Amino acid sequence: MEQRNHSSLKEFVLLGFPSVGHVRGWLFGLLLLAYLFTICGNALIFLVIRLDRALHKPMYHFVSVLSFLELWYTATTIPKMLSNLLNEKKTISFAGCLLQTYFFHSLGASECYLLTAMAYDRYLAICRPLHYPAIMSTALCAKMAAGCWTCGFLCPISEVILVSQLPFCDYNEIQHIFCDFPPLLSLACKDTSTNVLVDFAVNAFIILITFLFIMISYGRIIGAVLKIKTAAGRKKAFSTCASHLTVVLIFFGSIIFMYVRLKKSYSLTLDRTLAVVYSVLTPLANPIIYSLRNKELLKAIKRTIFRKEGRAIPTHH
Repeated sequence: MEQRNHSSLKEFVLLGFPSVGHVRGWLFGLLLLAYLFTICGNALIFLVIRLDRALHKPMYHFVSVLSFLELWYTATTIPKMLSNLLNEKKTISFAGCLLQTYFFHSLGASECYLLTAMAYDRYLAICRPLHYPAIMSTALCAKMAAGCWTCGFLCPISEVILVSQLPFCDYNEIQHIFCDFPPLLSLACKDTSTNVLVDFAVNAFIILITFLFIMISYGRIIGAVLKIKTAAGRKKAFSTCASHLTVVLIFFGSIIFMYVRLKKSYSLTLDRTLAVVYSVLTPLANPIIYSLRNKELLKAIKRTIFRKEGRAIPTHH
């Protein structure tokens, strides 16, 4: 078989959602609605938290950063998915594919670190309430958020460099809904065991270590909450963690099965399904979970909307 290296390979074909046929229009409509809701929902939460001084607290600072991150996280994949559903030519350039993979994994890693920082914040608030204001200062919140972004964007560099050096065969069809390391490795014309090992090591470190820290934090939180004597006190403590824990379980539950594995081959149907969960459904669910399960945030959203409406209404007679 004739081989091409990465310098002569101009583009890949993203097969995306195969065999959708006559339901392609419906799928496009659903995906577009999900994307618009994700953008509007996360942008609303970000702006409300920034504008409402009552929400200028560490917990909401991290929520606003998460919402801002989700805007970019979805922008790396969903617009291309929408384009591919409309166009017969579903191509992406070699450089574009690597960039999409890099930014998708960078933002995904940043989210792992950010969710860990949020768990640590909840641990301090519940387990060390007297020391919480002194420890979790505004400066520390900003440093932790910056650290999450920095570490996230450094993590996939080695993986992208290794993939960029691989020779690829004539067959350039990516059996996935967006560019990612597993489907790219399956197209390579040489042994990719080193790439698989590096991917596993990086993903295991990012995903499993952060998930372990989150679970340790919640283990201590549960222990502290159970010591609260009143049922109302226990309910209030748990309610501050419910939204975050729900997001953690949805997000980590899908990416652990997807990325922490030592093999190149994979189930196409399973991987596409998991990809939809962590690239579309999780960012879509975040604004719903945080707004509906958090009364303080929901009240702030109403205050912001009514305040803007009130500005147009004369207050003097």
